[in-house]
Amino acid sequence: MVDRAVILAGGRGTRLAPYTTILPKPLMPVGEVPILEIVLRQLCAAGVCKATIAVGYLHELLQAYFGTGGKVGLSLDYSLEDQPLGTAGPLALVPNLTDTFLVMNGDLLTTIDYRALVQRHRESGATATIAVFSRSIPIDLGIVELDPQNRLTNYIEKPTLRHLVSMGIYVLEPKVLSFIEPGSRLDLPDLMRKLMKADELVIGYQHSGYWMDLGRKDDYERAIADLDEMRAVFFPHEVPHGERSCEEGGISASRLNP
Repeated sequence: MVDRAVILAGGRGTRLAPYTTILPKPLMPVGEVPILEIVLRQLCAAGVCKATIAVGYLHELLQAYFGTGGKVGLSLDYSLEDQPLGTAGPLALVPNLTDTFLVMNGDLLTTIDYRALVQRHRESGATATIAVFSRSIPIDLGIVELDPQNRLTNYIEKPTLRHLVSMGIYVLEPKVLSFIEPGSRLDLPDLMRKLMKADELVIGYQHSGYWMDLGRKDDYERAIADLDEMRAVFFPHEVPHGERSCEEGGISASRLNP
């Protein structure tokens, strides 16, 4: 596993407005806890001992809630962007990314096996690994296909399309930082394209379990119901007191227990 993770939590969460007018999206509650707290608990249980939260919008609330990480069982610090830098740009501000590290959005509900993700990345020798998920996308219209002479060749009524989509979780090698210009806006898809153009190996890791991006209101509401019904699935690594601790920061993972 990796020791370090960077959590992207600087966005305004406009799709969840008006909720995110007063709360940063990672502090939106799912069940009795903020979604970012669930993410950090899962990372700690997977063996991550330190996380840097890249913050911007309403960063004071995030820092006040999580502090130095005691309540989630790992050591936390913060990297503040003065202006929006996209999803990859903030990485240039984070110090000491000298080994393989995780990067992920702070508003995900998933059952991904982080250890297996990192193991696959290392076995492949990739510079970057993207966690991907097969998502069904219903189309509520009839799809018409025409040939160059505008003759009908196919008519599909309300099809469901399936695509592999990014889960917003990446494993990266430190060399990717040389592709990010400090202070400039850059998104992770653009960074991946830069790496491929430079003939760096970028692979996908397919997750077949549960994944939900909480950026939309309907997905957020569904996640609340799912967590209530599937708590044991989302927290399979809750452990008894004293079973494990992170050396960095000396914080016991027993604090994962609610």
